[in-house]
Amino acid sequence: MAVQTVTSTTESAGSAERSGSAAPSVDLGPAAALSCRECGHRVPLGPVFACEECFGPLEIAYDFSAYDTEELRRRIEAGPANIWRYAPLLPVPADVATKPNINPGWTKLVQADNLARELGVTGGLYVKDDSGNPTHSFKDRVVAQALEAARAFGFTTLSCSSTGNLAGAVGAAAARAGLRSCVFIPHDLEQGKVVMAAVYGGELVGIEGNYDDVNRFCSELIGDPAGEGWGFVNVNLRPYYAEGSKTLAYEICEQLGWRLPDQIVVPIASGSQLTKIDKGLRELIELGLVEDRPYKIFGAQAEGCSPVSTAYKAGHDVVRPQKPKTIAKSLAIGNPADGPYVLDIARRTGGAVEDVTDEQVVEAIRLLARIEGIFAETAGGVTVGVTKKLIENGDLDPSLTTVVLNTGDGLKTLDAVADTGLTATIRPNLDSFREAGLSS
Repeated sequence: MAVQTVTSTTESAGSAERSGSAAPSVDLGPAAALSCRECGHRVPLGPVFACEECFGPLEIAYDFSAYDTEELRRRIEAGPANIWRYAPLLPVPADVATKPNINPGWTKLVQADNLARELGVTGGLYVKDDSGNPTHSFKDRVVAQALEAARAFGFTTLSCSSTGNLAGAVGAAAARAGLRSCVFIPHDLEQGKVVMAAVYGGELVGIEGNYDDVNRFCSELIGDPAGEGWGFVNVNLRPYYAEGSKTLAYEICEQLGWRLPDQIVVPIASGSQLTKIDKGLRELIELGLVEDRPYKIFGAQAEGCSPVSTAYKAGHDVVRPQKPKTIAKSLAIGNPADGPYVLDIARRTGGAVEDVTDEQVVEAIRLLARIEGIFAETAGGVTVGVTKKLIENGDLDPSLTTVVLNTGDGLKTLDAVADTGLTATIRPNLDSFREAGLSS
């Protein structure tokens, strides 16, 4: 069966000239153009991220019309055990799998039966554990995709604004590809994330302020001559970078036997991960790779930085910025770019957006570690904590198949559980062992 076109476009030379950006000299697979999410205006592929007509965000538009469903399924299943098995659905060159890249993805989908019993889930509960990526966070997916775009557009420096995990992913990807990296972070990040970003040998710059201050600085730098030749993965390369998150949706469905989950709980920082997971699920439906049936997407935030959750609960369509104050620093974006789109998706799918306190985040980290052997970073504690709260509130149906995302490794956020330690200290003899009550 031939599949239908998901999104396609044609661009005239006149439109390319008006956009001020030229199409790349390389073939980016099924990627056809950049399309504005607000007004639908389209421009040729290039390193641009904002619509020239309304300043709305640009995203990749595709033409999948040439694909046959079963042939595409076979091609994917025969592909490498990383995100490049989905290269036919991504804006990448045909030879992407042969180039030096950190090759993330195909991480474990853990059937979390112990957690299911603890939370009262009867329909099946899974943890998509992305801590197994090369730098131990889901950011490797988006950076691997952005790296290919940077190569296509001839950039020589890979850069980003980051709350920590992205900085490490950019450093590692640039090192592997032989590119220079220079990344910018808030000056007060967790030390573990600072070390992990710096160890790859690139330049790591602390900015006095929070993530939103860092992001504003990078937006200024990109328009300055000093930023010429720089590929900012989450600014001028953002349309390509964001597509890496779709591979989470692809993997979850393939690992479930080409089946949509009924419910999925996703942490919210900028909101891009959640919006692209939804995009990935919709593409799989339109390509005929999964059965078209309802699914619900839930967003998870920490109470100390919960602008999207606050807007959702108030019934607002506009997300008002907040000043972050939470241990979940990887989610501490007070002015999330994709916040309004997250609201749309939660409401369209019948999901919700919820938040938990820092204390609940820590409890959830310990719970997941204690009963499933998965040590999540604070963002994972947010998703597990929110899942528990959603069930208690009656928002999430425990009889349905549910997937919870853990996006990073707990070794990066040790401060959150720093009071965890030795059970006992004993002398090296059996009497001392028994005295400590450890023999029964």
